Amino acid sequence: MLTMLGSPRRCCDGFTRRETLRAGGLALLSGMTLPRLLAAEEARAVGAAVPRPGKAKSVIVLYLLGGAPTQDMFDLKPAAPADVRGEFQPIATSASGVQISEHLPRSARWMHRAAIVRSVNHQAGCHNPLPSYTGYEAMLDNIVTTKDSYPPSMGSVCEYLNDGASGLPAYVYMPCYLGWGQSIVRPGPYAGMLGKRYDPMFTECSPYVDTPPDTPYHAQPLRGQPRLPHSDLPEAITIDRFDERRGLVDQIDRRLRQLDSQQTVASFDRHRRRAFDILTSGPVKAVFDLEAEEPRLRDRYGRTLFGQSTLVARKLVEAGVRFVNVTWDCYWERLKLQYECWDLHERNCAVLKEYNLPCFDQTYSALLEDLEARGLLDETLVVVMSDMGRTPKINARAGRDHWTYCYSVVLAGAGIRGGAIYGASDKQAAFVKENPVSTGDICATIYQCLGIDPAMTLPDQVNRPIPIAHGGRPIYDILAT
Repeated sequence: MLTMLGSPRRCCDGFTRRETLRAGGLALLSGMTLPRLLAAEEARAVGAAVPRPGKAKSVIVLYLLGGAPTQDMFDLKPAAPADVRGEFQPIATSASGVQISEHLPRSARWMHRAAIVRSVNHQAGCHNPLPSYTGYEAMLDNIVTTKDSYPPSMGSVCEYLNDGASGLPAYVYMPCYLGWGQSIVRPGPYAGMLGKRYDPMFTECSPYVDTPPDTPYHAQPLRGQPRLPHSDLPEAITIDRFDERRGLVDQIDRRLRQLDSQQTVASFDRHRRRAFDILTSGPVKAVFDLEAEEPRLRDRYGRTLFGQSTLVARKLVEAGVRFVNVTWDCYWERLKLQYECWDLHERNCAVLKEYNLPCFDQTYSALLEDLEARGLLDETLVVVMSDMGRTPKINARAGRDHWTYCYSVVLAGAGIRGGAIYGASDKQAAFVKENPVSTGDICATIYQCLGIDPAMTLPDQVNRPIPIAHGGRPIYDILAT
């Protein structure tokens, strides 16, 4: 059955597409799902400077949604008053003079390969992920939706510059789109003004806990693993029948070519071809097949949704994906699980000690260990960041509240001068004491490591040149020479 419904719709890229196309119920053939997520055209940067060498071939971002309390992780203040310093003590690390939390002992062994930036700040409001993903610092009228007019994320810039030769997307986002577990769409990870064809490939997930239901601020390990959407053929659809339906859609496309822009349709063809490759390629699907991995390796990363997603992230960069994001997200609206993620308004130290820090410590250290063992750490940049920080003073509920005025970001691996500390907070980790760093500076540093000129510009919706780092400058003091 072939069904075409609705009048033509004019998309932001100028391509008129039908609202729905069904070929025997295989929605993938419509170009509405995976083909759009896998979209990539040939590099066509506007205003780009001469390419520069980069230490990193790939980036893995570990995104701790909700505002990780970095004064309890990477910037402890043992001399501060008790209601500021919290319960944790600093410990020595593999980098001389660098101390981090006692509840990150495995991470401490890798500080000789990492740098801590302790003076990150922005004025764009709480729970606003747009600055950390794009470097664009502005108050938004709504932080539970995204807009096509927003600047592109770092990953989308990588997708924009992707030539598509590998057949893989340049940008993968796991375990699901940002805000899925709260039934919202948070801004930040998207392509924005570049068009939806440069959005990431989002995976899907079905998280669960061992003993439901979960209760707020008493987190249980969140289980599950990411899966590739639409990666299996529908029941009774063989490869031969799949190819026949591909031929049917090719016939329809030949008619559409008479009606629409040749250039955009050709781009759409590339998107669809890559979607077919995902469905029929064993190596691509194997990246997401964790059952084939050694159980000990999966145990090393942690049998949590965050841990298993991070293992897939390593497999993706090994396969050649340029930018991979793994988010520790909340799921309280959809599933009544993981209410707080890192938004610890209550029982801050208890939640960190009982769950968040041990799970993070296990997964982060496993990733660095695995990358080094495979010879990938020297070409993979690993970034630990959050949308904001937490208040210096502990509240009456033993929690820390929202704070954007000073927090830390950690970068490790390719391009990073190990053991480096940049910037400093004051005695209470409240405000920047020296060397303030914007989110644009963090993005510029990541671009620099990737060999992408941070001063490069891309066209917005009215063809104005917009710098990809929004004026941010690389932090050269933490970069390897």
